[in-house]
Amino acid sequence: MATANTIETLLTESEVAKLLNVSVATIRRRRLYRQPPEWCKIGASVRYTREAVQRLISSSERRAEAR
Repeated sequence: MATANTIETLLTESEVAKLLNVSVATIRRRRLYRQPPEWCKIGASVRYTREAVQRLISSSERRAEAR
């Protein structure tokens, strides 16, 4: 069940593209190939949660290895 807090954190694909510094086409392609971030469809609108975008960023981080 969605709460008011969840609704406030929904992002459009344009907002996600800006946050990730990629094109909207890249966000759409990732969705087509079922790649993160997770998304939901509300009517004809596609939305993302901030948490899903943050998970993508966190999972993509590379840690410097000590040599």
